[in-house]
Amino acid sequence: MRSRYPSSSTLAYSFGPGPLTSAIKAIVIANVVAFVVSLVFPTITRMFGLRPADIFGQLYLWQPVTYLFLHAGFMHLIFNMLALWMFGVDLERRWGRTAFLRYYFVCGIGAGLTCVAVGLLPLATSYDVYRTPTIGASGAIYGLLLAYAIFFPNRIIYYFIFPIPVRIYVLLAGLLVLYESARGGGGVAHFAHLGGLIFGYLYLSLGRGGPWAEIKYRYVKWRMNRLRKRFDVHQGGRRWDSKVH
Repeated sequence: MRSRYPSSSTLAYSFGPGPLTSAIKAIVIANVVAFVVSLVFPTITRMFGLRPADIFGQLYLWQPVTYLFLHAGFMHLIFNMLALWMFGVDLERRWGRTAFLRYYFVCGIGAGLTCVAVGLLPLATSYDVYRTPTIGASGAIYGLLLAYAIFFPNRIIYYFIFPIPVRIYVLLAGLLVLYESARGGGGVAHFAHLGGLIFGYLYLSLGRGGPWAEIKYRYVKWRMNRLRKRFDVHQGGRRWDSKVH
């Protein structure tokens, strides 16, 4: 909860990052519609959830995308959409709609592909991953959480009642996901969470366009500001008594 102090003596409070931005609103609507449809037609989950056995056996190649819009229950949907709003709004405002959607789907699809890859490995847990459906936007949201920690590292979130800086929370969440994935606990969802973190990190570190372009832009802007302090820079006109670069 954030407090705002206007010029008058009235004290107003606001919760969260504010209204839904356009991309997040579209994602929420799509998830809610898909959830309602899945309640009416439960077979949709089997066809559009992520199941590596169906991708290779039935050629359901759309599943690494469509699984992002399905959820196992009402609370699963609510918590994912709440996290999307909490961590996504400021990122979309910073990046813009197109860059935000690109990053969201890179993390979400990457999380799905991680489950597919794990399902093909000769591991004890691979059989379950290969044949168990994975649904939900959690993989993409873990990617958003990583980006939020990079751009807003000192913001405080509350884990139950304990205030924790976002950067520490993401570090702990990443270690927990890595541990659960290594021991094969908690079902297949941990592999999707881990995949969202990995693909989000790779995109922000190595990708082109979107958030990476903004990072480069801010670096160039920082360099330009340093140069302006060293030289007398003018936008127009003539001044013969100073150097113009």
